[in-house]
Amino acid sequence: MRDMAFQLLRLRYMLDAVSQQLERYMDMVAERQKLVAANIANADTPGYRTRDIDFQFEFESLEPGEKPSIVEVKNLPVKNDGNDVSIDRESRLLAENDLRFRLAAAFLRGNFAQIKSAIEGAGDKS
Repeated sequence: MRDMAFQLLRLRYMLDAVSQQLERYMDMVAERQKLVAANIANADTPGYRTRDIDFQFEFESLEPGEKPSIVEVKNLPVKNDGNDVSIDRESRLLAENDLRFRLAAAFLRGNFAQIKSAIEGAGDKS
């Protein structure tokens, strides 16, 4: 019985750490989604510059609770009105964000299923 309790406690701590990372990841995906939406909304605004986050760098370096740094995207073709938003690029980022979010949500569901299974399994053994 003690061994099972220890196993459940260990599983809980492992899954808590993974869940916290997933929460940070999904928060960053949501933040990027807002930026992409703002870029698309300003596609015809003269002088508007595309904004984004360096997803990989920010995810690896941000402390929990910190917001990612927003940067202007460099080396994009600039139109005559000074705007550099590319609808093709932003559409690709929308699709990428959708995939990232779905994968993270599926992984999180899997974590919850593991916890449920462990709890149900512990109940069967007692």
